[in-house]
Amino acid sequence: MKAVILAAGKGVRMLPLTLDTPKVLIEINGKPFLWYVLENLRKAGINEYAVVANHKKEKIMEFLKKYNFQATLIHQPEPWGSGDAVKHAKPFCGQDNFIIVSGDNLYSVDDLKAIQKKDAFCYIVGKEVPGWQKYGVLVVEGEKLVRIVEKPKEFVGNVVNVGLYKCTADIWPALDKIGLSPRGEYEFTDALSIVAKEGKVKVLRLKEYWLDLGCKEDIGKIGKFLESSVFK
Repeated sequence: MKAVILAAGKGVRMLPLTLDTPKVLIEINGKPFLWYVLENLRKAGINEYAVVANHKKEKIMEFLKKYNFQATLIHQPEPWGSGDAVKHAKPFCGQDNFIIVSGDNLYSVDDLKAIQKKDAFCYIVGKEVPGWQKYGVLVVEGEKLVRIVEKPKEFVGNVVNVGLYKCTADIWPALDKIGLSPRGEYEFTDALSIVAKEGKVKVLRLKEYWLDLGCKEDIGKIGKFLESSVFK
């Protein structure tokens, strides 16, 4: 199965580290974070990758060459959000099923294997958390996704979106229908919600770990986790 890696963000919360470096190339334990993302995808049996980039994309090209990752680099001309980024990957994906990962998030090999469903449904991975207010919360009925509520003020559930998806070609017409969100971006989750209304999106629960490189404080935490467990 193909994988689309979203890596176009400017990493504002990581400044000044990201002034001249894409967020996904911040080094942890001596290697760029994106190396760990691609290594886990490889271990999960995925060997066709596309990296959607904008900020300092030439640095990502240099990284791919240095570490000999055979990936397609896709340029997102303007940082108009995750929905726009995925849309630029349509020529790479075609009508095939594919998975989407965030380049600043690391998922376990088992979870990357579990998401590779070969059926006609789209999938989203969720995790139960206590602090649901700061996430996109999945409203679920049985195993089906009903809708996604971004940073709800009132309780609608505690299963949150971890940014790991499997898509079918049903996502392409949905992406064509979405408009700009209140923050001025095309949100991938808006397109997935359209597919969910057709009953074509299922929810999987996270099996193992999800590491989010969100701010500078996360660098040390992730480094310790990787050092003690997976990437000794």
